[in-house]
Amino acid sequence: MASIMTNASAMTALQTLNNISKNMATTQSRISTGLRVAEASDNAAYWSIATSMRSDNKALSSIQDALGLGAGKLDTAYTGMNEVIDTVDKIKQKLVTARGASQEDQNKIKTEITALQNHIKSVVANSNYAGSNILQDGTDVNIAASYNRVGTAVTVDKITITGSTVQVLDNTGANGIAGDVVAAALFVAAAPGAANDTAVDAALVTVETALASLADQAATLGSAKSRVDLQKDFVSKLSDAIERGVGQMVDADMNEESARLSALQVQSQLGIQALSIANSNSQNILSLFR
Repeated sequence: MASIMTNASAMTALQTLNNISKNMATTQSRISTGLRVAEASDNAAYWSIATSMRSDNKALSSIQDALGLGAGKLDTAYTGMNEVIDTVDKIKQKLVTARGASQEDQNKIKTEITALQNHIKSVVANSNYAGSNILQDGTDVNIAASYNRVGTAVTVDKITITGSTVQVLDNTGANGIAGDVVAAALFVAAAPGAANDTAVDAALVTVETALASLADQAATLGSAKSRVDLQKDFVSKLSDAIERGVGQMVDADMNEESARLSALQVQSQLGIQALSIANSNSQNILSLFR
């Protein structure tokens, strides 16, 4: 039946064209944003998961920054600790040389030891990074190492260095692992020409004790430094893995979307042509009355 009141063909063509326009708008949005799921309305479940994981990844980025800062502190402290060990070892060598030497030679050696003691003070005082001096402050160092979330429960794991155990010298230069080595006279030359082996032996005991403690705490700093480096690598890989996982859920396949856009453009042209043909049916009816 031909009717001028109801053009079913035109309505069908118009509905088809509207659907094509909606699909084209969706495809163009995906191409412009690069996202298949850009809003909750696109896919509520995927959007929610992606939003949470992106938030976690931002937290991991902060963890990476904290690990970088911590690595700088530990590197500085570790370098300073090794320099102190080398210097105390030189003092030990000087003491061995002083054993059995004349008072004159011992006085010269003592002058050299005093210079080495001052060098230790300088090394410790300058082992400072971002306002933190692990070798001198004696305060605990806590480095944020990981961000863990289970449901709504969140924990931040830390790498802790007990400051009192790695304190080489305090601000006065009298206390700490190397306090006795730096503050003490170590040995005092006896009367002219007399050997001072007893005092030198006592000084060697002090130095050996300090060296043992310094070596232990250098190992502590070294293991902490190694752990921070490992954690930095892991957090970086974890962040990349999360980013890839989120991308697989919400990123648009640009090859697919490009092909879909081309197809929709052709469909749109055909839809417009079909609507034009449907609208021309009314004009054809007029010819029946001529």
